[in-house]
Amino acid sequence: MAAQPHRRSARELKTASVPLKADLCGRLIRRYKRFLADVELTSGKIITVHCPNPGSMRGTNRPGSLVRCSTSDNPKRKLKHTLEMIRVGRIWVGLHTLRANQIAARALALGVIPSLEGYSHIEPEVVAGAGSRLDFRLTDHPKDPRPTWVEVKSVTMSQGTTGLFPDSVSKRAKRHLETLAQKVSDGDRAILLYVVQRADCVTVKAAHEIDPAYAEALKNAASLGVEIQAVSARVRSTEIRLEKTLPVVV
Repeated sequence: MAAQPHRRSARELKTASVPLKADLCGRLIRRYKRFLADVELTSGKIITVHCPNPGSMRGTNRPGSLVRCSTSDNPKRKLKHTLEMIRVGRIWVGLHTLRANQIAARALALGVIPSLEGYSHIEPEVVAGAGSRLDFRLTDHPKDPRPTWVEVKSVTMSQGTTGLFPDSVSKRAKRHLETLAQKVSDGDRAILLYVVQRADCVTVKAAHEIDPAYAEALKNAASLGVEIQAVSARVRSTEIRLEKTLPVVV
């Protein structure tokens, strides 16, 4: 029997990276109200920064941990700085969910993910049904006429060397799986792509204990033909660099 898409073993990828400038250093005091965090800078000054992560940040919100923030010159912003990453053990974990989409877009444009290369047209944020959008639609493949839909999910939580998603109950993520499954039923190709923003994971799976409904939806989507894939990225203060594919346990 041929290997299922979610059972592929790890594979090194060609270079794809997104530049980053997270040069403001400090330590996390607390994260609160979902989108706010207090950070103590090396100077001792305490500032409030934007936290661009709507999840629980379980395992990546420990007070006292080293963090890095980016700075915006936009005068319309209420908060000048954005929390980008946190130090967990010997690695940086990327907390900015938008970065996962940016590195995925870069990888798609360069064709560095073998299962997603060859598409000459890439559309971001495409309406996929009533009240639903998916991150990318790929078309104009020389050998496959089907539209390919890609939904990206940022993974920041881990247990040992296993990346887990989601880190809190997510009805939205479950709905995206159902939309992807519908696209397969319509005759299209559909892919859920986990972007693991930490370099210490060797596999990915659903966080069943946190969101059993999502875990069941993932299993059902895979059985219906949705391809479940994952890639890992190494996060640094100057860039986020894609490194390899990871197997997904469904």
